[in-house]
Amino acid sequence: MKVFMTGGSGFVGTFLTRELVRQGHTVTILTRRETPVKPAEAGISFLTGDPTREGPWMDAVPEHDWIINLAGASIFTRWSPGHKQEIYDSRILSTRNLVAALAHGNRGQLFCSTSAIGYYGPRGEEELTEESPPGDDFLARLARDWEAEALKAQDLGVRVVITRFGLVLGPGGGLLGQMVPLFKLCVGGLAGSGEQWVSWIHREDHARAFLFVKDHPEINGPVNFTSPQPVRNRELARALGRVLHRPSFLTTPAFMLRLMLGELAEVVLTGQKVLPRKLLAAGFTFKFPTIDAALENLLEKGGTG
Repeated sequence: MKVFMTGGSGFVGTFLTRELVRQGHTVTILTRRETPVKPAEAGISFLTGDPTREGPWMDAVPEHDWIINLAGASIFTRWSPGHKQEIYDSRILSTRNLVAALAHGNRGQLFCSTSAIGYYGPRGEEELTEESPPGDDFLARLARDWEAEALKAQDLGVRVVITRFGLVLGPGGGLLGQMVPLFKLCVGGLAGSGEQWVSWIHREDHARAFLFVKDHPEINGPVNFTSPQPVRNRELARALGRVLHRPSFLTTPAFMLRLMLGELAEVVLTGQKVLPRKLLAAGFTFKFPTIDAALENLLEKGGTG
């Protein structure tokens, strides 16, 4: 298939692009850069454009079979009012422009638009599935509005899958990119009480889930991209300590996280227990369902699977 991807140069998009090309697909990556950082590999091409703004790049969207929307400013920083607006606009405007471009495509296209498990808000011990209602904090309101923009493509005859990401685990970026350096310095450990749930997914299962929903036309709407075995923050720290052969008993108190991260600290301190009910019901098999297997693969074997 011909794939059009926004956000393809980021942590998640880079690995996903390689997997798609390995499976025989060609990928066009929309990038704000005038020229890519490195020459394109076989099966990958670059198109210059800003997804938050209408432009000539939109003419290329109807030429593709599968559109994957990963665009969005990072949430992993202290949230000033200006940055919260950037987080919101980068997602809403990009998605709105992609849907406008899809209006000129064929009715057989597949639109996979990213969302996040932040949709559910902080819910304590509650098990959350795709049928659970949204929360009411900033991330939940953002995800709700983001998904609503993407679902407008259904009126165009496009199959829409909302991919609600958990924390994607891979070396050199994402959650592990934050935690591993601290553990290697022997200062890693718990965040707050350590009892909060962490819903995660190995980057290889994450990419495989995209390919799975592509091959299962009965799947549409929201789909949780998370492991079937979420863990508490305490369990994650212990597993990471075991794999890296480092201590994992240190604790960053909640008040310190609030001082450092502001409003974002509440996301870290509360967590969510999210289950991938739709993927499991459709027959998807996780290659790395447990945190120990995932971390051993990613950190001891380089994440090659």
